[in-house]
Order: sequence, then C-alpha cells, then structure tokens
Amino acid sequence: MKKGDDFSLNTSKNKGIPKTPISKALLIEGMGLAGDAHAAGGLRQVSLLSIESIRKQQECIRIKKQGAALQAGDFAENITTEGVRLADLKIGDRLKVGGEALLEISQIGKECHTYCAIYRKTGDCIMPREGIFARILKGGEVGAGEEIEVIENV
Repeated sequence: MKKGDDFSLNTSKNKGIPKTPISKALLIEGMGLAGDAHAAGGLRQVSLLSIESIRKQQECIRIKKQGAALQAGDFAENITTEGVRLADLKIGDRLKVGGEALLEISQIGKECHTYCAIYRKTGDCIMPREGIFARILKGGEVGAGEEIEVIENV
C-alpha cells in the first residue's frame, strides 16, 4: 500500500480557469466534487495532480521569466496530492481519500484546451502529461490534508 496526502482540494464555478483551494469538499458518488463546474458524471468526475508536478513546473524557465507563482488549483485539478506517485497509477487503480471516499482511476492525461486561462497564466498546461482523472465509487466528505491510500492495483 502506498500512502500520501490530499495536499489541497480545489473548486471553481467555471471550466477552463484555475480552481480555488477549499478546506473541505463533498465528493458525490458518480458525479464529482459538489459545486464544481466539472461535476457532471462520466469518466472524469474528479481530477488529480501532484504538488510535486506543480513545483517542478514552477522551476520552468518560461514560468520564472513570467514571474508567475504556481499553486494548488492553478491547473484546474480538484485534488492536489502530495507523496502519491500519480505517474505509477493505472486505469482501474483505486484510491481511498480521507475516511470513506473511494476513487477509481479512469483516465490518464487529457487533451488540453488551446490557450485557456490556465495556459495564459502558466505558459504551459501539465494536465495532459501529469494529471489523472477518477470516477467516484463511494462519496463522502474529505478535508484538505487528509490521507490518500492506494488500496487496490488492477
């Protein structure tokens, strides 16, 4: 079992823009994060990106030249993880988030919108390369900083 932390929970009312960190969220089974613009069911109910990826992107020369300070939610991810090796996960792997929520990895990466607000702020979008998406198999309330555990590998 691999464990890490839910570094940040993030939401937005509109698509294609950075998300705002929140202290706790309700993950709704089969839908997504309550109140988030992307909560609509389907394969990509919640998105995950590691803070390690965001920090690595912060070191990019183009980002440094712009003077942009990157933080959790800037790439429109719902859950920013810390200590979870997202790159090692495969479709079908499951994650327990907090005390009761259960996610199943449903997609690795994505096609990026051309020149969205995220791209304009950062000069690049790492979600196609380093972001992952999950379906919510069991919902529940989760708080920022709670543990994430890889509980099943397919």
